[in-house]
Amino acid sequence: MANSLQKQLMKAGLADEKKARKAKQQKREDVNKAKRGEIELEDPADRARRLREEKAEADRQREAERKAEREKKEIAAQIKQMIEQSRLDRNNGEVAFQFVQDKKIKKAYVTGKQQKQLERGQIAIVALGSSFELVPTVVAEKIRQRDEAAVLLLNERGNDAVDEDDPYKDFPIPDDLMW
Repeated sequence: MANSLQKQLMKAGLADEKKARKAKQQKREDVNKAKRGEIELEDPADRARRLREEKAEADRQREAERKAEREKKEIAAQIKQMIEQSRLDRNNGEVAFQFVQDKKIKKAYVTGKQQKQLERGQIAIVALGSSFELVPTVVAEKIRQRDEAAVLLLNERGNDAVDEDDPYKDFPIPDDLMW
């Protein structure tokens, strides 16, 4: 039992003389470099404590990333549920209503009543995956609180006030003008 770990490993065949000599030589070189001030030898207890702290910090960061990902998925599920529960039927839409999504002009066919509601800000257009849906303004505001990018179009209510300094105040926009 008085054999060193090194001799025990060599007897078991897990190490050989060459590796043992190389390990001793490396240890002597490290000690000499530490004496000259080229490197700092670290106490094994300090090294173990530092490694534990680094591992704990990495674990905390991983857990924070997982938590953020879970919260992101929960918010997406909430948004999807709100849209699916309160979306308005636009199957009988005959009026093309255009809006911007991802720097592209998209076209939604809505009814005449829905077009007026969209213009007045009573309903909004929100993204649902790669498609879009019409929802009431109250729902769109709740969605906007969770994810700003999910609300594609939400006009402000009461924009009928005319600015006194507006040079085009005498030229009202025709009702039938579509872009």
